[in-house]
Amino acid sequence: MRTIPRPAAPAQAGTLSLPFGRVIDDRINGYDQPSFLARPIKSYFHDLVLDITAVTIGLDEERHNRTWYRLNDESYVYSGSIQPVNILTNRAAVRLPGNGALAEVSVPFTDACWSQRRPDWVAYRLYYGTTHWLRALVRDEQGEPWYRIDDDKWDYTYYVRAAHLRLITPEDVAPLSPEVPAEEKRLEVRLGEQTVVAYEAGVPVFYARMASGALFRDGDFRTPVGTYITNRKRPSRHMAAGDPAAPNSYDLPGIPWVTYLTLSGISFHGTFWHNDYGRPRSHGCINLTPADALWVYRWTDPVIPLSSETWDDKTGTQVDVID
Repeated sequence: MRTIPRPAAPAQAGTLSLPFGRVIDDRINGYDQPSFLARPIKSYFHDLVLDITAVTIGLDEERHNRTWYRLNDESYVYSGSIQPVNILTNRAAVRLPGNGALAEVSVPFTDACWSQRRPDWVAYRLYYGTTHWLRALVRDEQGEPWYRIDDDKWDYTYYVRAAHLRLITPEDVAPLSPEVPAEEKRLEVRLGEQTVVAYEAGVPVFYARMASGALFRDGDFRTPVGTYITNRKRPSRHMAAGDPAAPNSYDLPGIPWVTYLTLSGISFHGTFWHNDYGRPRSHGCINLTPADALWVYRWTDPVIPLSSETWDDKTGTQVDVID
C-alpha cells in the first residue's frame, strides 16, 4: 500500500443542511483516510444511518467525485454511496383535501405496508426526499395515524406511517424568478462536464452536478444532444422498467420533482439510489439531488399547481443538451 498524505482539516458537519447519512449500497468500507487506497477500518451495510461528522476532499485526484464523509468520527466513506438525510417526524393532518395531498418522506426511510393493521407486510421501502400522493388518513388498531397511497404506476394501494411524511406546502413549490421573462430563461446540460447551468438573460444563476444517461452493456441510454423545452412536469412519479432479475432493471416509487424534456420520458428528477454525480450512470434521464431537482422544477415553465399530479403545456423553458 502506498503512502498517502494526510488531508487538510475537514469541514465540520455543522455546515451541512442534512446531518445524517444513509448507506445506499449493500456494503461499503470506511477508511482511515479519504481514499480507496487507504486502510479499511470499518464496514457499513445497506440502510444503516449514521452521523455525518465532517466533509472533506478525497486524496484520489483523478476521481470524478472527490467528496468524502466522515461517519460517527470513526472513518471516512466515499460520498457517492451515502445519501445525506435528516430525521424529522410530523403530526398527522387533521384531514386531507378531497383530491389528496402531496408529501415527502422526512426520515431516512419508512416501510410502506399493504395494510396499516399488518406493518410486517411490506410493499416498498420509501426513502428520504421521495414524494407521494396521499389519498386518505386512516388509523391502525392502536389508533396511530397512517396515510394511504394509491400507486401511480401499478394498481397498488399501500399505507405509510403519517409521522414519516411531511405535507408539501404552496411555498415549497412557489415559482422562482417569476419576474424574469420566459424567453430569458435557459438551461444548459453539459454532458462532457456532467453539469447543469441555468441562465437568466445570459447570466448564470444556478449550477449543479448531475449524472446523465450512460452506455451500458445491454443498451445505449445516453442522454441525446439537442434543444428541448420543459413542457411537462410531475411532482412525483413511480418509475420502473425491465425484468426485476435483469441487472439494469429498476422499480423506484416516489421519484421527486420530474421535469420532462421529451415525450419518451427523459427528464430532470431527484435521485435517492446514489449520490455519485459527475459521471453518466442513468437510463437517459438527468439525475440530480432532490434539492437541485426541486430548484429546476420551480424555476422552469410551465408553473404547475400544487394540486396537480401532472401538467402539460404548449410552451416551456428552453434546454440545450450539449457535449
